[in-house]
Amino acid sequence: MVTKFQRTTAAVEGRNGYLTQIHHSRRGLSPHRLNVMTAIHNFDLQRADGSTAAERLFKQAHPDLFQTVLALMPDLPLPRRRAKSSISPILTKPGVPA
Repeated sequence: MVTKFQRTTAAVEGRNGYLTQIHHSRRGLSPHRLNVMTAIHNFDLQRADGSTAAERLFKQAHPDLFQTVLALMPDLPLPRRRAKSSISPILTKPGVPA
């Protein structure tokens, strides 16, 4: 009878299996991270035919997810300037004759 049935691997395959493994290994996912992962899964991951889950559900094309996010993000700030390091007066004194 065992040879007639194939063991299911749903617990480790697909999106739910992946989220379960991440949850187990990292002791949970924050709600924000889970929402981001859901958006990436629905709007960016594509099948072999090039369609995403959102396109199949809504039956219309959506703009590229990452191009949309990049358009909404402001420019990154410049790195902060370092404070001028002052040279210790001990290092600038003339050496002691030997």
